[in-house]
Amino acid sequence: LGMGLAAIGVGNIFGNFLSGALRNPSAADGQFARAFIGAALAEGLGIFALVVALVLLFVA
Repeated sequence: LGMGLAAIGVGNIFGNFLSGALRNPSAADGQFARAFIGAALAEGLGIFALVVALVLLFVA
């Protein structure tokens, strides 16, 4: 569940970035780094959810 929601979050981040970049291409260069950082944080939460699930599966 956690990894699926992280994938949806990454899709929303880049979908909204592309939508904004098509509206205002001159501002797209400045926003790409922020979109990439947001995607990395969302993906990091998905990986954290996987680690927690594996710990609960094999340790508890």
